[in-house]
Amino acid sequence: MKNLLLPAATFFILSCTAYANWIPQSSGTTKWLGSVYFTDANTGYAVGDNGTILKTTNAGTTWTAQSSGTANWLNSVYFTDASTGYITGGGGTILKTTDAGLTWSVQSSGTTSDLNSVYFTGAGTGYAVGSNGAILKTTDAGAAWTAQSSGTTNWLSAVYFTGVSTGFAAGAGGTILKTTDAGLTWSVQSSGTTNWLSSIYFTGPNNGYTVGSNGIILKTTDGGATWTKQISGTWHYSVYFTDPVTGFTVGSNGTIMKTTDAGVSWTTQSSGISADLYAVYFTDFNTGYAVGDSGKILKTTSAGDGWASQVSGTSNDLYSVYFTDTNTGFAVGGNGAILKTANGGVTWTSQSSGTTNWLNSIYFSDANTGYIAGDNGTILKTVNAGVNWLPQTSGTSNNLFSVYFTDANTGYAVGLFSTIRKTINGGTTWTGQSSGISEWLYSVYFTDANTGYALGDGGTILKTTNGGGVWTAYPSGINTDLNSIYFTDANTGYVVGNNGTILKTINAGATWTIQSSGTNNWLYSVYFTDTITGYAVGTWGTILKTTNAGTSWIGQSGGTTKRLNSVFFTGANTGYAVGEGGTILKTITNVTPTIENIIISDNNLFVFPNPFTTTATIKLNEPVQSGDLVIYDISGQEIISMINLTGTEIKITRENIDSGIYFYLLKDRIGIIGKGKVIVD
Repeated sequence: MKNLLLPAATFFILSCTAYANWIPQSSGTTKWLGSVYFTDANTGYAVGDNGTILKTTNAGTTWTAQSSGTANWLNSVYFTDASTGYITGGGGTILKTTDAGLTWSVQSSGTTSDLNSVYFTGAGTGYAVGSNGAILKTTDAGAAWTAQSSGTTNWLSAVYFTGVSTGFAAGAGGTILKTTDAGLTWSVQSSGTTNWLSSIYFTGPNNGYTVGSNGIILKTTDGGATWTKQISGTWHYSVYFTDPVTGFTVGSNGTIMKTTDAGVSWTTQSSGISADLYAVYFTDFNTGYAVGDSGKILKTTSAGDGWASQVSGTSNDLYSVYFTDTNTGFAVGGNGAILKTANGGVTWTSQSSGTTNWLNSIYFSDANTGYIAGDNGTILKTVNAGVNWLPQTSGTSNNLFSVYFTDANTGYAVGLFSTIRKTINGGTTWTGQSSGISEWLYSVYFTDANTGYALGDGGTILKTTNGGGVWTAYPSGINTDLNSIYFTDANTGYVVGNNGTILKTINAGATWTIQSSGTNNWLYSVYFTDTITGYAVGTWGTILKTTNAGTSWIGQSGGTTKRLNSVFFTGANTGYAVGEGGTILKTITNVTPTIENIIISDNNLFVFPNPFTTTATIKLNEPVQSGDLVIYDISGQEIISMINLTGTEIKITRENIDSGIYFYLLKDRIGIIGKGKVIVD
C-alpha cells in the first residue's frame, strides 16, 4: 500500500458526489412527522403535527397533503386494508378513512387524553393508547371506542398485538403492560428500567423488542415475562423488524441502527441527516421509510445497508486491512500501529509491533502466519496469529508498500525506487529482483505461483511469468500513478489509481482498458468478492461498487470524508475499509433470500392450481392479518411483493411473469406463516 503523505496542495476535491443508502425525499412540508404506514409497495401515509396527513402513490417519490379537518397533532396511522385506515392524535383525536385517504372523518373517542398509538388485530377490532394510561378498544371498526382499565396513569406510547388476544403496551417509566384476553385485563410486566419506552414490536409470539430513551433496547424471548437489555446508542423512537433476525430502530439526531442477529448486536447506518427520526416502516425486506422532524422522509431500497464506523482505538492512519476468517482481522498503519479483532470488528485491540516505522501492507499465508511490510525496509512476521511480531531482514532500507505470498514459503514485497524483494523460505531471507525500471511500486499481486503483477508511478505495470525471474513492462495507456491491483481469475484483473483511474484487463494484462469511475478522487485499494462484484476506496471517503464486472461503478456512503486506504471482504456481503485517523468502516450488505432458505414443506397453506396459467390461489388453514407475500425467481430476485393481506385466500396474478419456477414467502406480524414453490406455465 502506498505511503500516503501528500503535499498540502493536493488536498482538494476534484469531484465529490455524496451517496447514501437512506435517500431524502421531498415531503412538501416542514411539519413534524411522527408515523408512517404503507398499504402496498407504492401507497403510503405519513402523519404529524398541525393535522398533517401526507400520501404517496409512487413509493415515496412524491407526497401530497390530505385534508384532516383538524389542527391537532397526529401521532399514529394504521390501515386494515387498502381503503380503510385510522389515525390517532392529540386531545383524543381519532380519524377514519374508507376511501384510501380521500376523506377523513372524526370518530368519537370519549377521551381528551392524547392518543399516541393505534393498532388493529382485524378489520373491526382495534386498540389505541395514550396519556394518563389511556387504553381504548373498538370492536365495530371504530364506530364506538370504549375505555379499558390499564392499571396505570403513566403515559403509554405504543401498542402492539401478536394475535387476536395477546397484546402489549409500552410507555413512560419503563412501563410494559400485557393482555391475554383481548384487552379485558392488562397486567404490569417487569421491564427492569425506568426509561421512557417509545415503541414496541414482536417478531413472533415470544420474541419482542421495545426501545426508548437513553439508548435503551430491551428484548424478550418468553412473551414478555422477562426483558433483557441490549447494546444500543441513543434515544430510539421506533423499532421495526423485517424478519425474525433483521430489525431497525430510528431515533434522535438522525440515528438509524440495524441488527441482523436478532438484536445481539446493532450497527449504525448513515442517514445523512441530523434531524430526529420518529418512525420507521418497511414494505418488504429491502424497502423502508423513516420520518421525523421538519418533514424529513428517508427511503432505502437496500435494507439501509451501508458502511458503519467502528471504534479502532487509534488516531494513527491505517493503510492496510486483512482478515483470516470472518471474525479475525488485522489493520496496520502509522507509528508501527497493529490492530487485531477477534469478533468481526466489534472491538479492535492494539498489538506490539516493536517499531515506530509506518506499516503499509499486511498479508497472511494461513490463519497463524502473517507478514507486514513498511517503511525503511521493515518486514515483520507472526506465526501465532499476531501474538508476537518479529522483525525480518529485508536486505533493503527502502520503504516497502505491498507484500503478497503465493504459498507458505514464497512471497514478494515491493516499494520505493522500483524495489522488489522475494523470499522462498517463509521470510527468513529476502533477495532483490530486477524490475528494469526506476519508478516506485505500490502494489504486488500474483494469480498463480509464477504469474504476478506489480504497479506504481506513472502508469507502470510490470508482469512476471517465472516467479519474478524477469519482470516485463506492459503498457497501461496512461501516465497516472497506479495504487492497487486485483485479479478475479487468471485473465481478468483490475487496477485503480489517482484521479479516479480504473483499468481492466481480460487478457492477463496484455492490454488494459479505462473504465468510468464517476469520480476524480484518488483510489487506493480495489477488492472483488466474485467475478462481477467489486469495491474501490480512496480519498474523501470514496467508496465505489460494481456489480457488473466494472462496466459501471456506483458510489456508496461511508459516512466519512476521511481518506480510505484499504478495503477487504470476508465474504460476499461483509467488508471492511480502513484509513485516515484510525478510521475503520464495516458493511454487512443485505442478503436476498436464497432458494435454499425459501423451499420448505408447508402444512399451513397450499396453492391451486399449481402449475397455473393466469391466476393461482394460496389457501390458508387460518386467516392472516396484515400478511406480506413476496415471490422470488430461481435466482432469488424479488418479482412480486404484496403487503397487508387479510383472509384465508390470497390471489396471485401472473401479470408479466415469464413461465418458470418461482418461490413464495408469506409472513405476518407474528412471523413466517409459510414458504413454498409455484410453477407458472
